[in-house]
Amino acid sequence: MVSTPSSASSIDERPLISSGLVYRITAGIAVLAALTVGISVGGHWLGERISLGGHTTDTKPVSVTIGEDALRLTANTIRFPSERVDGTAERVDLYLTWPQMQGYSEADRLRFDDVSQSSSLIFLQLSQSTMSRDMSGRLEPIYSHIMDGVPYSGPHGLTAHRLRADAGYNNEILLTASRPGQPDYVVRCLLPASPALATSGDCQRDVKVGKDLSVLYRFSSNQLGDWRTMDAAVQSFVKARLLDTQGSLPTTGAGR
Repeated sequence: MVSTPSSASSIDERPLISSGLVYRITAGIAVLAALTVGISVGGHWLGERISLGGHTTDTKPVSVTIGEDALRLTANTIRFPSERVDGTAERVDLYLTWPQMQGYSEADRLRFDDVSQSSSLIFLQLSQSTMSRDMSGRLEPIYSHIMDGVPYSGPHGLTAHRLRADAGYNNEILLTASRPGQPDYVVRCLLPASPALATSGDCQRDVKVGKDLSVLYRFSSNQLGDWRTMDAAVQSFVKARLLDTQGSLPTTGAGR
C-alpha cells in the first residue's frame, strides 16, 4: 500500500519563478537600461565629434608660449585638438576665414569642411624663428642668387621670378613687389594653369612678429589679389594676441 502525505507541509510547493531568478532578471534589465542610456549618450557625443571632424566652436582662451613669445588664442582658431592646451609649445597651427579672420563656427562650417570652399581659408603656423630673416629679408641674400631668367609680369601687379631647377623649390614661382617705406613683399607660389585648379595652399609667405616669432601663412593663389591687405591682416591678427612679459591680456580685442 502506497502511503500518501499526511500534511500540507510535506508537499514541495516551489514557486514557478524563484526569487533568485527574479533578482537576476531585474538586474539584467537594469544593466540593459544602463547600456541603452550609455549608447544613446555616447552615440550623440560620438556623432557630434564625427560631424565636427576635429573642429570646435569653443571660443575659450588658450594661452601658449612659443620661444620668447606668449600668445592668447581662442580654441576655435587652433587647427588641431592636441594644440588646444595651455602651456609651452614648439608651434601652433591656426586656420581662419578670409577676409573675416575668424575661426571655426557653425555658420562657416562648410568653408572648413567642403574642399571646394577651402580657398576662402588661410592657414597659419606659429613657431620660434630659426632664421634671422623672414621671407622679405631673404630676397637679396638668398632668392636673388637662385633666380632663373628674366623677371616677367605676374598677377595683380606682382613681378614673377622663376627659380633654378636645382634650387629645390619644385616649380614654385617667386612673386615680389616693392612697397614704399617697407621691405619688398615676397611670396612663393605654385601657380595653377587655371583658377579652377587652385588649392587652399598654393602660396606661402613667412613674416617675423613679436620678439622671435615666425608666422608662416598659406593661402590660395585665387586670393593673390588681396596680397596687400592679407599680409597686413595676418600680422595684425598675431600682434593683437601677443601678451606682454607679465602675461597680461592683449592690448587690443581678442576677437574670434
